[in-house]
Amino acid sequence: MEYRFITPNKTGKWYPSLALAQRHACSIGAGYLNDGSGEFFQYCETELEMREVEPAAETSIAA
Repeated sequence: MEYRFITPNKTGKWYPSLALAQRHACSIGAGYLNDGSGEFFQYCETELEMREVEPAAETSIAA
């Protein structure tokens, strides 16, 4: 899964973990991360988007 936060004015980048998406959400004004407790507070108009990521196809090199 990949995660990103969206505000009415900005769209965050996709991140491979929710914790990483939350850490970067503050830079787009999507929420507040409490450094002491590690708890994330999402602002009212913010949405969390999730998408499944296809596993990378294995490639083999013919000799």
